[in-house]
Amino acid sequence: MQDIFLLKLGEVVLKGANRHAFENKLKTNISRRIRSIGNFEVYSRQSTIYVEPKDDLSDMDEAFEALRRVFGPVSITRARPCEKDMDAIFAAAVDFLGDDMRAAKSFKVESKRSDKRFPMNSIQISQELGGRLAEEFPDTAVDVHNPELTVYVEIRDYAAYVHGNPTPAGGGLPLGMGGRGALLLSGGIDSPVAGYMMAKRGVELECIHFFSYPYTSQRAKEKVLELARLLCMYTGRMTVCVVPFTKIQEAIRDQCPEAYFTIIMRRFMMRIAQEIGKEDGCQCLITGESLGQVASQTMEAMAVTGEGLELPVFRPVIGMDKEEIVKIARKINTFDTSVLPYEDCCTVFTPRHPKTKPSLQETREIEAAMDFEGLVKEAVANTEKISVRP
Repeated sequence: MQDIFLLKLGEVVLKGANRHAFENKLKTNISRRIRSIGNFEVYSRQSTIYVEPKDDLSDMDEAFEALRRVFGPVSITRARPCEKDMDAIFAAAVDFLGDDMRAAKSFKVESKRSDKRFPMNSIQISQELGGRLAEEFPDTAVDVHNPELTVYVEIRDYAAYVHGNPTPAGGGLPLGMGGRGALLLSGGIDSPVAGYMMAKRGVELECIHFFSYPYTSQRAKEKVLELARLLCMYTGRMTVCVVPFTKIQEAIRDQCPEAYFTIIMRRFMMRIAQEIGKEDGCQCLITGESLGQVASQTMEAMAVTGEGLELPVFRPVIGMDKEEIVKIARKINTFDTSVLPYEDCCTVFTPRHPKTKPSLQETREIEAAMDFEGLVKEAVANTEKISVRP
């Protein structure tokens, strides 16, 4: 038998009457993610998603890397199926995990018998297989408390499955079950992490980037598109909306008090993002704001920048410090791109002494002197939409 992937479900199993919809969405997401890699059959049974290659042409290593980034399963393992017979199980363990057994200093066997028709219980299976493996690999000690390698045996409906230690998978909820959100994607560290965290809760993403050429370079734009591609490793393909922001920033520079530059700029961004998001079926805005990290991310400033919006604003990293955000950025492989030295529009016309506790009334009065609605409509109308893939 060919190897197979077993993806164990997490909180999806707690969805009660809606569980079927979550599992179906997950299977659809998995099928879409590995469609270009090979010919696989995807099916579910007993809180496990099975991904089975249907020929010898499928790239199992590439499929594994794609599957471990799919949101929904909590773990993934490549397993060797065999007949539900102890001789067959032992042969599969030796063939599939022989190199791991020789490399490990200690091991134990853990068994799970879902098919109660199998004549041995879980303890008896572990004892029988463990004894045979100890004889076959005498240099690998048995350690049932802290083994270097655990040999897993699962007796399921379709077959018996032998595998080693599982690998953590995406976790969370299947993408698309949490609705659709517009992510304000800058070139920094925080916003890709915010997008990843909302995608993990099942939110399908569309990215919105504000581009101020020539104050920001074409390389800055490419940097953001690369960040989006890296996020696509978890979300699948998505759209990046590149908003021309130069005219708005020049208007802010010419017509607003310097201390309010950032506040007014953020209000423009939120309003434009909302208009684009509503057009594209988004139900929320997502930002990488972290409380107190910069002047525009105080409670007072965020209250003013989010005032009057129809869509809710989600800020998943709001309570994190920079070290926590960087840790996730490294995990999802966006950090090295985020720190490339290409500035984004947030660094253009930065005020020397920004308002940390802006007045809403004063902000409105400043905006009233500008063609706020006209500038928003023009930016939305001239937005470039770019499709990105992993």
